[in-house]
Amino acid sequence: MAITQVQVVSVPVSDQDRAVEFYVGVLGFTLLADSQFSPEMRWVAVAPPGGRTALTLVTWFPTMPPGSLQGTVLETDDLDGDIAALTEKGVTLSELQEAPWGRFVTLADPDGNGIVLQASAPDAMSA
Repeated sequence: MAITQVQVVSVPVSDQDRAVEFYVGVLGFTLLADSQFSPEMRWVAVAPPGGRTALTLVTWFPTMPPGSLQGTVLETDDLDGDIAALTEKGVTLSELQEAPWGRFVTLADPDGNGIVLQASAPDAMSA
């Protein structure tokens, strides 16, 4: 096998404009693409600045209803700062939790897709 990375993860949303406002305006992602391919299909891709994996904000997969994606993990170098910034922006966060792999909070996008925001322990990926 020669697979080298995850390129795109599709996030099912009900309103792509509202999703862009959240992922770009609230989480600070970069808008990579916003193209209308057909009346039914608009390709919207976002990613963390410098990130290698993009999220596509999709409305066209009938087997993926908005809010059905759970457990997307976003890594941060400043969990406490991000918690403060998200709280200021009105995002509801879980209590800060600690685990052997790091510290984290959970939150949801406007459709209810579940996100884990974490700061990994230094050796978390080697365990």
